[in-house]
Amino acid sequence: MAHQAHAYHMVDPSPWPLTGAIAALLMTSGLAMWFHFGSMIIMSLGLIVMLMTTFQWWRDIVREGTFQGHHTPPVQKGLRYGMILFIMSEVFFFLGFFWAFYNSSLAPTPELGECWPPTGITPLDPFEVPLLNTAVLLASGVTVTWTHHSIMQGNRKEAIQSLFFTIILGVYFTTLQAMEYYEAPFTIADGIYGSTFFVATGFHGLHVIIGSLFLLVCLLRQINYHFTSCHHFGFEAAAWYWHFVDVVWLFLYVSIYWWGS
Repeated sequence: MAHQAHAYHMVDPSPWPLTGAIAALLMTSGLAMWFHFGSMIIMSLGLIVMLMTTFQWWRDIVREGTFQGHHTPPVQKGLRYGMILFIMSEVFFFLGFFWAFYNSSLAPTPELGECWPPTGITPLDPFEVPLLNTAVLLASGVTVTWTHHSIMQGNRKEAIQSLFFTIILGVYFTTLQAMEYYEAPFTIADGIYGSTFFVATGFHGLHVIIGSLFLLVCLLRQINYHFTSCHHFGFEAAAWYWHFVDVVWLFLYVSIYWWGS
């Protein structure tokens, strides 16, 4: 930083946006080929490129922020604004799914039997696995807040323990969701009910998986002494994302599982 007269980070040229875009193209086209032709070669290649890109891109950002000192207070402020705007875009992403659900459920058409759930659909009991999943996610929100306070107080041992518990709860939630999908009495092909249910809860499940990976990276960074009480935005971003996932699940549970059943 000694050679520049400002506190901003001029990012070096990087190949990772290009390789990430190529990986996304391979994965989406590979998924289509898998669905239609049963071939997983292109999708697997895209997944490998995506994992390699993710690992190396995160490595570069950790190096810039932790070891090279590029994440100065003005840069961290910009990162905060970027994360807030990203979460806002995710809010509108899920808003589209809720719009589809309420548009269909508040005024069911004759094709649906003029009732909700539609005729022939047996909904899941909201007071069984969905209620357990709600408790699991709310507990994970408590543990991730515990982690944040531990980092701010410099309590490294408690921060590692609570972050580990949060990741375990995220994995447990994903496992319960997979079991629920396997045992569900309807499929994504069962009209508007099946499509809204599986798309909304499925994308939420994907966000839980992404958030769990986000927190896992933070755990590895915490173990390697990357965070201090005043320089830990990487974890803050993960915690914001996890709280967003929690809130979305509460809306999903109340709307689709409880009211919608």
